[in-house]
Amino acid sequence: MAINPDLLTILACPKCRQSVTLVDGKDGLACAACKTVYPIRDEIPVMLIEEAVPVERWEKGERSVK
Repeated sequence: MAINPDLLTILACPKCRQSVTLVDGKDGLACAACKTVYPIRDEIPVMLIEEAVPVERWEKGERSVK
């Protein structure tokens, strides 16, 4: 999934306002401060706190909060 590099420079974690980075699989944006990943669905970052997945669950392959 491609994400515009310019968009990546302005996105921030909605919870703590820290910068986010693209995860290895390019299917999520990680916040190191909150230890959460915001999924990217259909090339659109879902930057909602209630959609954030804890990093440890993301690394196990769980891509949603449900």
